[in-house]
Formats: sequence, structure tokens, C-alpha cells
Amino acid sequence: MKPPTLRCQAPYEPLQRIGIPQALLYHRYGQLWIKFFRAIGRTPVISAPTDRHTMERGGALSNDECCLASKIYLGHVESLIGSCDGIFVPCIDNLGHFKSFCTKFQALPDMVANTFVEQSPKIVSCQVNETIEHIGMRDAFLDLAAQFGCTPCEAKHAWKQALHAQQQKKAADAAQQRQLLQNAPGNGITVLLAAHPYLAHDPYMGGALSDMLANMGVTLLYADRYDRRRALQSSFQFSDTLPWIVNREIVGSIMNLHDSVDGILLVSAFPCGPDSMTDDAIIRCIKGKPVLNLTLDAQTGTAGLETRIESFADILRYQKRGGYVHAAS
Repeated sequence: MKPPTLRCQAPYEPLQRIGIPQALLYHRYGQLWIKFFRAIGRTPVISAPTDRHTMERGGALSNDECCLASKIYLGHVESLIGSCDGIFVPCIDNLGHFKSFCTKFQALPDMVANTFVEQSPKIVSCQVNETIEHIGMRDAFLDLAAQFGCTPCEAKHAWKQALHAQQQKKAADAAQQRQLLQNAPGNGITVLLAAHPYLAHDPYMGGALSDMLANMGVTLLYADRYDRRRALQSSFQFSDTLPWIVNREIVGSIMNLHDSVDGILLVSAFPCGPDSMTDDAIIRCIKGKPVLNLTLDAQTGTAGLETRIESFADILRYQKRGGYVHAAS
């Protein structure tokens, strides 16, 4: 009689090249992920920056209900198939109470598996759910390292290196933003771009907006580069029930940077559910600064965006010069 087959305790151990789609939460945790895989002896393979082809392929792979950011993510996943041994697709639900992510981040592994069922890419995943499963980010990555065959000591060392890299990136971004604010010309205008990082820092979406504003001589700050902890705390002055952590951070950043900017550019991807609720509340409740609310969709033309942003910049300049002056009667 043959002995029972033991279940493999390190199913990812044979995988050497790990694909990482440069979309969605990559723009929040990218440095952590890259450093982590390098620290456990793997080679990260990052998909190319988003372009028109990425967006069109993602749209063709998705159903109509998917938001633009999710469609782009699928385009990035497809571009990695065949160039790596496995694709990192984490399942990230929440970081605690009132610190939830959109449900699409929880469903990503299933969405990728079902979309690419014929290609059957190897999906490397971990689960983060502090509220129900009591699995935080650290525990999730320690378990992930074990699935690659790392010892507990090696796993902890990899996590520390990854966390340090992430913290360094956050500190550098914050320092750069402070410098921009300090050096902003007194006669110029400063705009706060309030958007999810996967919009603000995607070269095809937020990058186009950033380039337009830079060409107009506008100093641009990013809401997601403000201190996250302070922003999260401030957000509870705005709402004590808002469930989504990134939207909370955006709201808190707006509240803290409100007096340092001339206007707010509020950007969403069509048809984002959390943003549709949060953006409306921001426009209704945060007063005193002009707000331009843009919704990005799969249309490739930028003429309409340019016109709206140029008009917004003109309004801000006019207001800074004193705005409307009513003649004495």
C-alpha cells in the first residue's frame, strides 16, 4: 500500500519570475511588493505602463459593469501572461473597521482566474482581512513567504525590507510635495489632484492631466501623497460612517490642504461606486475652494479634458487676482 501523498506546503516554491500588473493597488503598494519578492529571491516582472492598447484590451476582456480601472488592470494581466511563472493578484478586503477597500480588490483573484480561464495563468495571491479574518498585511505576507518555501526568519526579514522600502517611498513623496508647496510662485496657482493613486499616477490617465496642468504653469499636489494617518484621522470630522479607506484619505487630505491650494481637481474612473458617493459629498460639504469634478472613461480623446482644465485654471487665476469687481453704484 502506497503512503498517502502529503500536501505541498510551499505551492509557490518553484515559481521564480513573478508578474506584477502596474495597475490598481500597485500605485499604492508597488514598492512593498517589488522589494518583498526580491527579498525572498524572486524576480519581479512589472508590466509596461498603461497605454491605449492596454486600455482597449482590458475593455475587450471585461464586462460593461467593470470600472475603467478594473478594465485596465485586466489589460496589464494579459500583457504578463507568458512572460513570468506566476502573476501576483492579492485579495485585499480591509485594514480594519472603516478601512475597507472597494470589493473589486477582494474579488481580483477570482476575476482574473475567470477572465483568463483558457490561458490558466498561475495566480499568486494572499488575503488581507483584518475585520473578519484578523489577517493584517504583515501576516498575509509572512504566510505568502512561507508558501514560497521561506523559513519564518526569512519571511520576517523580507517583510521588514519590504516595509522599509514602502516607508522610504512615502517619505520621499511627502518631502517632494512639501518642497513643491514651499517653492510655488506667489503669483501662480496650486491645484490639489484628489484621486485614487491608480488614477493620479497612471501615466495614461492621471499622467495626461498632470502634463496638461504642468504646461499651464500650475503647481500640482497629490492628495494621496499627504500623510495617510493624519488624513485618515481628519476624515472622521467629515463622516463617521464612510467605509472606504482610500476615500477617507482623500477627504482628509482635502481638509488638511484646503487652505494651501487654489482649487481642487476631483477625478474618478467611470463608473466607480465609492467615488460616486464620496465625490458628491465632497462637492456638497467642502466649501471655499473651486472644485472641478472629472470622470474618466474609455474615450481616448483629450480635447474635452483640455478645454475643461484650461477653463478651470483660468477661473483660478482670475479669482486669485481678485475675481469679480463690482462697480460702485
